[in-house]
Amino acid sequence: MHSVWFGEFMGTLVLVLLGTGVNAGVTLRKSYAADAGWMVITTGWALGVLCGVVVAQAFGSPGAHLNPAITLAAAIVSGDFSQVWLYWSAQMLGAVTGATLMALHYAPHWRLTPDPAAKLGIFCTNAAVRSPLANIFSEIVGTMVLIVVASAIGSHGVAVNGLAGGVGPWLVGSLVWGIGLSLGGTTGYAINPARDLGPRLAHALLPIPGKGGSNWSYAAIPLLGDLAGGALAGLLLHYARI
Repeated sequence: MHSVWFGEFMGTLVLVLLGTGVNAGVTLRKSYAADAGWMVITTGWALGVLCGVVVAQAFGSPGAHLNPAITLAAAIVSGDFSQVWLYWSAQMLGAVTGATLMALHYAPHWRLTPDPAAKLGIFCTNAAVRSPLANIFSEIVGTMVLIVVASAIGSHGVAVNGLAGGVGPWLVGSLVWGIGLSLGGTTGYAINPARDLGPRLAHALLPIPGKGGSNWSYAAIPLLGDLAGGALAGLLLHYARI
């Protein structure tokens, strides 16, 4: 089973499993990582991206998008939209599966954590201050930074003689860490529609004790904001040709 679809599925699964896993470790009661804080969360997500990228590449997706916004940007740059749905389906299914595995991994802890909003925050993002226009702008900016800088890492202007083997995923992980530290405090930096929507669906479907609602009124912001950021980044890269 070595294909672009399976690589995207496995890479996104690992990314979301480890990313939502660090959220759970910091949030759920009786976890050894309880209350470890934002630095641990941003570091966990950065390493989750690193692991997801190398898994995707190993299983057949050399581009390792793991993110519908990146796939959209790549399609705009190339002008070829024929593979978009293949990538998106793998990414969404991988995200749902990763979040489900995380929920099973922490199964005994859900009953010990009384706050439904805290449980939801393990799966998906929300605004620190609810302001739809500001929130969607935050997601657009964060997603554009992700895509533009990730593209710059592999560009001719940076990697004149090519990046050394294995360096690229580390740099992309560092990029996600930087976005989390610098821009993540407003909306939780989804910067990836599958990362937010997939786990939100898992939250809605799984029988998690005392979970509350899945906050669907907010779900459009990371979905549309991230896709808009991907489209804008794709247009910039298409015309800049870095």
